[in-house]
Amino acid sequence: MDENLIQTDEMDEQTRQDLVKIRREKLNNLIEAGKDPYTITKFAVKHSSAYILENAEKLDGKKVIIAGRLISKRIMGKASFAHILDAKGQIQIYVKIDSVGAEAYDDWKKYDIGDIIGVTGKVFITHKGEISVAADKLVLLGKSLLPLPEKWHGLKDNDLRYRQRYVDLIANPTVKDTFVKRSKIISTIRNHLDKKGFIEVETPILNTIAGGANARPFKTHHNTLDIDMYLRIAPELYLKRLIVGGFDKVFEIGRLFRNEGMDIKHNPEFTTMELYQAYADLNDMAQLTEDLFDEIRKALKLGETITYQGTEINLKTPWERLTMLEAVKRYTGVDFSNMDKDEAVAAAEKLGVELDANKKTWGNALYETFDNLVEEKLVQPVFIYDYPVEVSPLAKRKADDKRLTHRFEFFIYAREMGNAFAELNDPIDQRARFEAQVALRTRGDDEAQMMDEDYVTALEYGLPPTGGIGIGIDRLVMLFTDSFSIRDVLLFPTMKPKK
Repeated sequence: MDENLIQTDEMDEQTRQDLVKIRREKLNNLIEAGKDPYTITKFAVKHSSAYILENAEKLDGKKVIIAGRLISKRIMGKASFAHILDAKGQIQIYVKIDSVGAEAYDDWKKYDIGDIIGVTGKVFITHKGEISVAADKLVLLGKSLLPLPEKWHGLKDNDLRYRQRYVDLIANPTVKDTFVKRSKIISTIRNHLDKKGFIEVETPILNTIAGGANARPFKTHHNTLDIDMYLRIAPELYLKRLIVGGFDKVFEIGRLFRNEGMDIKHNPEFTTMELYQAYADLNDMAQLTEDLFDEIRKALKLGETITYQGTEINLKTPWERLTMLEAVKRYTGVDFSNMDKDEAVAAAEKLGVELDANKKTWGNALYETFDNLVEEKLVQPVFIYDYPVEVSPLAKRKADDKRLTHRFEFFIYAREMGNAFAELNDPIDQRARFEAQVALRTRGDDEAQMMDEDYVTALEYGLPPTGGIGIGIDRLVMLFTDSFSIRDVLLFPTMKPKK
């Protein structure tokens, strides 16, 4: 049986088992012949497929050394054409018995799709115009014991793609481009913040208190200390401790963990960039956000208008700025600004917004109306300012309206992309808000924040006026790579184990 001749869309299980058996027999034969590929520790690769393709004219007739995965093979008597895939792309190789020798050619004919090979040879251009490498030496560097699924059409099964990303990257080479861009986006963020004088720091992932966000944490237990601990839901409170300690610009890029729902926008572990700048306000945070998007766009060689899931998104700055009250009035026709608590709750419920018994306040009525009826309308980039105190326990109150805080979130394609505060630095107010959160936890809200006495102590030593922002890296990558699901931008997304 020659799997290179099998061209069905899906390989049946019996055929697959037969091919696996044949591959293992081939490996045993290699080992018995003293040609065990697993004993090779190094192969001196000198060139990539992309480099050869880009410099074919000057490399014509020159020796190159490449390596990669065999993804196609066409035997034609005493000569063969094949393609290998490396980290930069793929390239054709030409293998001729007169060039590599009879024994090597016989071994070559037994190579399987998926095998890792090293090739030494000279660059040439076929009569059909394809840049190729004429092999004079072949080395089997790794044996593939499992046939690639649906190898002729790319891997289509999304569940299998996410569970076995290594197969996905082989079968769908364009997937790699998403993760190359992800790396580029993160390095661009780091470089931009470094130029702005920010210091990158690391804060604890294991926390004794889950704080810095309203979210349900993952809980674990430390045996030596005999205490419960939590995977962090946000680095915020530690980063602001550093501002208290004398740093004026800090940031962290890292994983957060939230024990919540999963959908195309949410994964239990995800990556954010969070930064804090002393003596800065929300205007500084908005400007930094716009500058950062400009830098990323330019690094990826994109124009001011990009397409996401068929929708044109205009990233030209400055972006629109609206208060939450203005946004709700624009999209629902209801003005909450002069309502009291009862009027606001009634207005929200009249619009079809359901409010839990614990959340029948003016601020929650406004926020839930925005969240349920307005956010879905925010397709083009927009900053939404002035969030209610009830949903902003770490943001500074507005002096002219104590119901609201100095906070914005920015939205693109009806998705929250980032969250910024003028940070609450009043320790008395902070303690009161923590106590309100604790009361909510007592009444069953497991997303409400815990009391953090040490953080209040830090504020009592004095936190300068500070601006802070967190931006979701995964959603950022989704936007700039036109990816439908967060799983498409995570190399190994969380998956329920198969039984």
